[in-house]
Amino acid sequence: MKNVGIIGHGNMGQAIAERIKDKYAVCVFDKDKSKVSGLKNITVTDDVIRLVKQSEVIILAVKPQDFDLLFNEIKPFLEEKFLITIAAGVTTKYIRNRLGDKVRIVRVMPNMPAQIGQGVSVIFKGSIATEDDPNSAWYLAHDIFSNLGSVLAVDKEEMIDAATAVSGSGPAFFCHYIKERKNAVSKRDEFVKMLTDSAVNLGFDRKEAEFLSEKTVDGIIVMLIERNLSCVDIIKMVASKGGTTQAGLDVLNSGGSLEEAVRSACKRADELGQRS
Repeated sequence: MKNVGIIGHGNMGQAIAERIKDKYAVCVFDKDKSKVSGLKNITVTDDVIRLVKQSEVIILAVKPQDFDLLFNEIKPFLEEKFLITIAAGVTTKYIRNRLGDKVRIVRVMPNMPAQIGQGVSVIFKGSIATEDDPNSAWYLAHDIFSNLGSVLAVDKEEMIDAATAVSGSGPAFFCHYIKERKNAVSKRDEFVKMLTDSAVNLGFDRKEAEFLSEKTVDGIIVMLIERNLSCVDIIKMVASKGGTTQAGLDVLNSGGSLEEAVRSACKRADELGQRS
């Protein structure tokens, strides 16, 4: 059983830990101790260096602005480790510049329905990852995120920014779309088509775009029902101040189209990457 360390136990870090804890030995760290209290079948540590030392796979589930400080702490202990990053805008190039060329990195963009196993995760495998080696970072990342729902692999890293805007922010955009409409489920096909067209305009082929859009919308519909959540709840869970989703919501709140919102979210992801 592989040891997986998760740094950051917010909404997505928690979702990953809960979905994989029966298959992997999971250890988590979060600066906010209240986020890691009362966990079952998950090891909690208050020492991030200890987590790194004992883990074979390390998932970085912290906010982009926290990466520099984190890297300063853990860099000396990363030899022979696999890193998986789920942060919007933080590129593999940036991580290698900070940690060295030998670091094995896979970048993933999961989305909120991962909490109930109905998510869709877009994976960029990078230049050194291989699909057929069960000990490779790519193989392990694919296996880990398959426990959270569906997986789509992309060959170009810029498509992670596009996925951030489509499947990452899509749950909030869908909830914005339906929160004042009745018969929300009947709006499913209408919204899926608009989101698919927006994804195509960002560079996904039609088949990929339909896959992402359908999985995103269907996953969030199930989540709304199973968790008895409101659209406002979902929006609050997905959007963060200054983030990609909020950039898109600002467009929608000012009367802009879904395509404009998706483009704005993608642009914000790119801006975060340039700042990194």
